[in-house]
Amino acid sequence: MLDLLLLPTLEKHTSKLPAILLLHNLGWQYLSPKQALAYRGEKTVNVVLDVVLREVLSQRSISYLGQSRALSAKAVDNLVAELTCPKLNESLVGANEHFYNHLLYGITVTEFIDGKKISCTVPIIDWENPENNQFHFTEEFSVANTNGSSVRTPDLVCFVNGLPLVVIEAKRPDGKPESTIEEGISQHLRNQRPAEIPHLFAYAQLLLAVNGYDGRYATCATPAKFWAAWREEEQSELEMSQLKNLAISAENLTALLPKSDRSLAKI
Repeated sequence: MLDLLLLPTLEKHTSKLPAILLLHNLGWQYLSPKQALAYRGEKTVNVVLDVVLREVLSQRSISYLGQSRALSAKAVDNLVAELTCPKLNESLVGANEHFYNHLLYGITVTEFIDGKKISCTVPIIDWENPENNQFHFTEEFSVANTNGSSVRTPDLVCFVNGLPLVVIEAKRPDGKPESTIEEGISQHLRNQRPAEIPHLFAYAQLLLAVNGYDGRYATCATPAKFWAAWREEEQSELEMSQLKNLAISAENLTALLPKSDRSLAKI
């Protein structure tokens, strides 16, 4: 019985905390579950950080006759409305592909400038200038299921410009490591079912199951047997080790971890 009571604690300290610290060291900004919920309008059915998305879009501009002009409030409203209503009637895969096209190509809006009606495409992510985007992550991201009868709580979710692009299940590595990875994959697949939280996965472009030692990744609707082992191609093991062990200031540590967890973080 004691072992069962300790499982959530083991899971948190052996897989989730290292992931939290690594994301922080990579430059992602941590939001507590309370902060993330506030940014969602205090509604667990919402999976987009509306406050962040609206802020980013309000800073976008369009070019007209060689001049840069800010988007109108109406255009921002239309973009937010489009991005917060995934097309799940097309199926989860269809909705995910529709959203992917928005990320890749932007969204066309209509503006009236000097009495003229023009159409322009607004990028959702500034691919050329990463500093023009906002990167956040949170833990224990509670999401109401499609009929509002219960919630699911993915361990970690990463947002770009308020949009949930990465969902991570972090599991304890006790026993056979591959079994806990399979548990994480199973949770991902369950959560994508129509009666669960497919509205989160309509946005997700990367799914991860990790346990502190191993990791698998996939995209929306990928069957369990096709989840691939994570291999870092752009950074060496030495560079990754340095990122994992980068010193964190006391101020940031306080913001990232509850007091009870700070002594357990390997910094």
